[in-house]
Amino acid sequence: MAAPRRDTRGIVDAPGLFTRVQFRRRTPAVPLRPYVEHYWLIDWDLSEPYATHVVPHPCVNLVFQRYADRPGFGEVAGVGRDLFAQKLAGRGRVCGVQFRPGGFRPFTPERPATDWTDRRLPLATAFGTGDAAAAVVEPDDEDARVAALDAFLLPHLRGGPRVLAQAGLAMGLADRIRTDRTIRRVADFARAEGLSVRALQRLFAGYVGVSPKWVLLRYRVHEALERAASDADVDWAALAAELGYSDQAHLIREVTDTVGVPPTTYIR
Repeated sequence: MAAPRRDTRGIVDAPGLFTRVQFRRRTPAVPLRPYVEHYWLIDWDLSEPYATHVVPHPCVNLVFQRYADRPGFGEVAGVGRDLFAQKLAGRGRVCGVQFRPGGFRPFTPERPATDWTDRRLPLATAFGTGDAAAAVVEPDDEDARVAALDAFLLPHLRGGPRVLAQAGLAMGLADRIRTDRTIRRVADFARAEGLSVRALQRLFAGYVGVSPKWVLLRYRVHEALERAASDADVDWAALAAELGYSDQAHLIREVTDTVGVPPTTYIR
């Protein structure tokens, strides 16, 4: 069984967050693993409010959450193209499901992934069922929370053969973009995969929720931010060349547009 990934890509100031919350990743039930990257569990009890920021992955999340001032509730969080911010205060708990890029469509086969992009909607909007948040967020036992997430998701895995095949193709292509640093242009990537650019764009719109170009740029920014967080003396010109940017200024603009501050400020 593959363990959940351990990197912190996308989490702005991960050390600062982890000193304030308990953060864990857990593996879903076997039938869900082709589609779900991992579950993520967060608990906090803070004496002072804290704002956490995330540069989102090209993934849909289900988010079950409980805050001190309101009962538990669940949401579908589509791919977010802007920096995500959340204020944490008092006591609270979040149990999330991060799907693989393209992996959410088999659970809502009748709706394209673009229906969720840049939106946070009640669970009933996607599944037509009552909110299952209490079953997920109330147990103090972590294994019970994971079991509740499995129990909620398994009955909703209902995509037919065509949807599953297309989801598998989209997930494979998105993973190639994430891991293969030689991919620089969408047109070249589509040609290498035996697809037209238009066919690739339609596939990503229907199953990922954003364009292949956006996915490519977002993974580059994740790489740059992780490098900046681990190396205060990062060579930005060399990194820009490695990631396929035309020049250092282009990379710095991308990072600044994504997180709202220049890389040097982000490092501080």
